Parts: sequence; C-alpha cells; structure tokens
Amino acid sequence: MDIVARAKGLMTNPLTEWQVIAAEPAETADLFKSYVVPLSALQAVGGLVGTALMGFGALGFGGLIGSALVGWGLSLIGVFVLAKIVAMLTPRFGGPADPIAAMKLAAYAPTASWVGGAFMIIPWIGWIPALAGGLYSLFLFYVGTPIVMRIPKERVMGFALSVVLVAVLVNIVIGIIVGILF
Repeated sequence: MDIVARAKGLMTNPLTEWQVIAAEPAETADLFKSYVVPLSALQAVGGLVGTALMGFGALGFGGLIGSALVGWGLSLIGVFVLAKIVAMLTPRFGGPADPIAAMKLAAYAPTASWVGGAFMIIPWIGWIPALAGGLYSLFLFYVGTPIVMRIPKERVMGFALSVVLVAVLVNIVIGIIVGILF
C-alpha cells in the first residue's frame, strides 16, 4: 500500500477508497507500522514545530519534545482503543463482530485529521486546517462505517454518534493524562 495514495484516496474519493480498504486483507501490526505511525507523526511534528516557533514557554525545549512524544504515543493508543470500542459496539448495531474491520476503520478514519494537523506547523493559523481535518475525519468515519463494518445504513448514525461520544471521552482522558504529565 502506498501511504500517499491511500490518504489521497480517502480524502478525495472516500466511497471508492473505503470499498478497497474493506476488501483488502490487513493485520493490526501492519496497519500501525505502514500507516498509523507515519501519518499520525505528521500531526505530532507539525504541533511540535509550530509550538517551538511560537516559543517554548514554561516547558522548555526538552519538555516540548517530551510532551509531543507522549501526546503522539497516547494518540496511537487511542487508535487501538477506538478499534476495540468499534468492535464492541458493532454487533449492537447489526454488524458482524470483526476486529480487523474495526481496526481498519479506526486506523484510516483519522487520515484527514492527521494531514490537517501537519499544518499546526504554521503558528497562529495552523489550527484552521487542523480543525477542518478533524471534521472531515468524522465524515470519513461515517462514510466508512457501512462499508467496512457492514452496519445497516439506517443504523449508521446511531452507531457513529455512539462511537464518537466514546472517542471524545477517550480523548478527554488522553488530554488529562498529558496535562498531568506536563
């Protein structure tokens, strides 16, 4: 899989790309190694450099690096946890229990958020494309759900809202942990 082609496909033609994703074999380790880790690093590096360009503040350079690494690591854990949540909720909404499909959805849906997060490298305005990417990632999740998780279309909205609510809670916990550590 070409990471650039996959990201471009998800962002420009998501229906077709989700169908390709649903049909291809995958393993959790390969998804993380070949896609999640490098693409999520864009957001981590963008935030790190953008913050450094605005000044280190009370953290200093070492604290800034440490904060970026911990945040990135926790975001990787967040993808894994999100996949477990998706796998757990899918049967309740009429889809089959399929942990690999859940991992695919959790691994690929944040694509736009990670790409948009790379623009955090631009001080003071980088949050705009980051926010747009986050919103588009919600759309990608919604569009990918019936294709990858095989949930009936009439139940996708309830499923998506349930997963998003749980994902928001997971991200709040991640934010609290990073806040406590740094």
